[in-house]
Amino acid sequence: MDENPVLVEKREGYRVLTLNRPDRLNSFNEATHERLMAALVEAEADETCRALLLTGAGRGFCAGQDLSNRVFEPGVVPDLTRTIERWYNPLVRKLRALPMPIVCAVNGVAAGAGANIALSCDIVLAARSAKFIQAFAKIGLLPDSGGTWFLPRLVGAARARGLALLAEPLPADKAEEWGLIWKAVDDESLIIEAVKLVEHLATQPTIGLALTKRALDAASTNTLDQQLDLERDLQSEAGRTPDYAEGVTAFFAKRAPAFTGRR
Repeated sequence: MDENPVLVEKREGYRVLTLNRPDRLNSFNEATHERLMAALVEAEADETCRALLLTGAGRGFCAGQDLSNRVFEPGVVPDLTRTIERWYNPLVRKLRALPMPIVCAVNGVAAGAGANIALSCDIVLAARSAKFIQAFAKIGLLPDSGGTWFLPRLVGAARARGLALLAEPLPADKAEEWGLIWKAVDDESLIIEAVKLVEHLATQPTIGLALTKRALDAASTNTLDQQLDLERDLQSEAGRTPDYAEGVTAFFAKRAPAFTGRR
């Protein structure tokens, strides 16, 4: 077992979570799942943590599921229900629901579930050498970890089908061009740019950003009338926060706001 499959670094206002199985391209095993979920729960409980940065150690972000324990005896029919229901689905749901912004810095390959874990984050930066691969078709599976939900919404139906059915690597520059990610940056600038971004987000109105995440996620299934009602309700909640009062006060005082991210 890896001694520490997920590194957690606490910084002022945010935390850096690093997948740490570089010898296996940071592929997921149960220990990685357990530690990453624990790190997310701990960050959510920490009032001083207002943003997260997720990245990978070594030459890749994440190669998806570690297949080293997926060698089956002849005649054995595997059931992947437990893996998905116990580990991947709760992880994707936690990333999407976390009440703070998550920046993902993709350094190198993001394949299979690793690609879709990255897409579960709020803002994805990728090194220009990085590639996104929906590798499932290569082993007879379909995209999971939200892949069939994220892909058509981000890049459209035709491109989603091509990525899912052909399992071809998508370079970071093309991923940016297609709208799969926020931005591709030079390899040597990736962490610098990611840290700059998460440091900015850690000073912003955290509750307002969390409500924005909720509204954007709901928009894909709501009617316009439903979305207008949701915006009304969430805006009412945001308007009662000290950060709204501070934002308005700072605007009229012509100074930078000092948001606390608290209710």
